[in-house]
Amino acid sequence: MAELQIMFLGMARSPSVEAQIQRWVKKLEKQFSQIHSCTTWIELPHRHGRKGNTFRVRIELGVPGEVLVVSHDPGARLHENAYVAISDAFRAARRQLDVHVRILRDRRRTATAYVA
Repeated sequence: MAELQIMFLGMARSPSVEAQIQRWVKKLEKQFSQIHSCTTWIELPHRHGRKGNTFRVRIELGVPGEVLVVSHDPGARLHENAYVAISDAFRAARRQLDVHVRILRDRRRTATAYVA
């Protein structure tokens, strides 16, 4: 299991939000078992003159050799629901992880092609 840290900024800690993040991390670990850490920030920035509360989510996935960073800012997509913001951010993390896994596979194939 990856080391998991969840930070709440500008809002109270929520056990249900933490549970959703834990479920997403488990899904990512099924996809790539070498995730060694995941730090997730969920922020409710104070915005004057904006419609409703919008959430910002940042995820850092520690994988061998690097850290994959996903940041979903309300400027790009307004999320008035924390769960939707989290889901969108983790879907983006999954896509980045897919790319990372493909790069690793290509490196292995290239390395074994030169050995043979």
